[in-house]
Amino acid sequence: MLIRAAVADDAEALTDLHLDVWEEAYAGLMPDSIFVERRSLRAERVDRWRTNLGTGPFSTLVLEDDEPGRLLGFASAGPGRDTDPGLPPLELSALYVRAERYGTGLGHRLLEKAIGSSAAYLWVLDGNQRAIVFYERQGFRFDGETKAESVGLHRRMVRT
Repeated sequence: MLIRAAVADDAEALTDLHLDVWEEAYAGLMPDSIFVERRSLRAERVDRWRTNLGTGPFSTLVLEDDEPGRLLGFASAGPGRDTDPGLPPLELSALYVRAERYGTGLGHRLLEKAIGSSAAYLWVLDGNQRAIVFYERQGFRFDGETKAESVGLHRRMVRT
């Protein structure tokens, strides 16, 4: 398995991965209607990935399976979008691995490649205990900040 920078040609595979891992990670935490809506907008999501890869402020890494064309995970990180004083300047905006690979260390490998041991912050969906435990093992702690989004309440975690 190879971790590498995502490129525009990954847009379709990355979109399909992103749709799949959302359903795996957030089943029971979000209404199914959100997953149905996201899938109905697949073409727009492919276009957005194609546009953002290589041009946006965030860099995205993908984890390739040994099976050609199949992605197992991805991570995106870049300059923080929050402006709170004292907040680390680096934000981990996404980290997902297919459920079939939970517990194999692939999430940790992606995190290491994306941000290393740098101070950073991220937002996690409230109630996503699997992710919360994973991030706590990586040194992230809740800082008390929350934000309500259409998909649910998010809580900020920071590693200094």
